[in-house]
Amino acid sequence: MKIEQNYSLINYNTFRLQVNSRWFMEYDNEEELQKILRDEYFQESLSLHIGSGSNLLFLNDYNGIILHSNIKGIEITHESGEHVFLRIGAAEKWDDIVAFAVEQGWGGIENLSGIPGEAGAAAVQNIGAYGMEIRDVIEAVETYNQLTFERKVFTSEECNYGYRNSYFKNEHNDPYIVTYINIKLCKNPQYCVDYGNLRQQLGKEEEMDLKKIREAVLAIRKEKLPDPGVIGNAGSFFTNPAIEEAHFNRLINRYPRIPSYPVEEGKRKIPAGWLIEQCGFKGKTHGNVGVHEKQALILVNLGEATGDEIALVAESIRMAVLEQFEIELIPEVKYIG
Repeated sequence: MKIEQNYSLINYNTFRLQVNSRWFMEYDNEEELQKILRDEYFQESLSLHIGSGSNLLFLNDYNGIILHSNIKGIEITHESGEHVFLRIGAAEKWDDIVAFAVEQGWGGIENLSGIPGEAGAAAVQNIGAYGMEIRDVIEAVETYNQLTFERKVFTSEECNYGYRNSYFKNEHNDPYIVTYINIKLCKNPQYCVDYGNLRQQLGKEEEMDLKKIREAVLAIRKEKLPDPGVIGNAGSFFTNPAIEEAHFNRLINRYPRIPSYPVEEGKRKIPAGWLIEQCGFKGKTHGNVGVHEKQALILVNLGEATGDEIALVAESIRMAVLEQFEIELIPEVKYIG
């Protein structure tokens, strides 16, 4: 177990913000986690469990305990003729899992290549890209209740997955800490390549395979998205809003080329990046904060930005989109502070 005081979180938030935590605790197994949860000081302190911080915006130093998992491992629990079932430690890097699955020839997560973060956080966030979401392969999520200390295994249905959402993100529910995720992959995968510009990137490949799809996804991400290791960012800052058909019909009269696609009955989803671009933010800088020149949905730390500065730019964007389109953007990034 690792316990540090006044600990820098620069390596635990992909915005690369210079913030500290009063305490930082990292556990290597479930027994150590149980010990921490039952500790009287921990119970009386402000605490936050994080992964690699790829979806967090720290507004200032964290005056409490940052808890982080170091539970790793990828284990085959069982197999069938068509599927392989894996139990994965919450601290495993998500893209390492995808690379491993592709190398083995197991399909179901190849379109999720290149997404930063750890396995546990991926299950909480319900990450998705190019027509796939992690909920498509989740069989179960192993957790501990942070209040009762009880171990609970959630089925996929109990995770209550939605667009970039899950049971674990609902603040009205008890807080749960993910220790392992269990996923089901296909030995004879059906490829999903007709989403976005993935088919275009693949070109006229006659013989498709998982490695080619992974390489194509990584190439698209490299071209369009900034590497958090090079320039601080948290990926998509806002979720894509879903609006009523009547609202969409009013907008299309003013903006005939507005992109959209149907979702639930009576609603259409609009790319948030397009809305932000129409408001003139794409490629612009605001002090130490920038809006990425290739993807307006991404805010970047140009070097010495603070969380407050990034939040102010995000609010300016939110208000501009609301005024011009009567659409309220919801941050995908979680504010801390």
